[in-house]
Amino acid sequence: MRTTLTLDPDVEQIIRERTATGVSFKQAVNDAIRDGGRRQAGYTFSTPVFHGRYLIDVTHANQLAADLEDQALAEKVAGQP
Repeated sequence: MRTTLTLDPDVEQIIRERTATGVSFKQAVNDAIRDGGRRQAGYTFSTPVFHGRYLIDVTHANQLAADLEDQALAEKVAGQP
């Protein structure tokens, strides 16, 4: 299929790096799409992990939510004439 597309600068850089190794533009684009644009084999996605103690007891989260809702309702009613 033939199509025209506009590449963002970071995507263009990925394609340029791939074509610098002798791969055709068409193959570089297809390969980048297939592998999600990963630049290196073995790439893994990770998110930061934070250690510490909770500021609230999450086992009672429903009770906390109910208490906060009651407090907000009481403040709203108190503010009405």
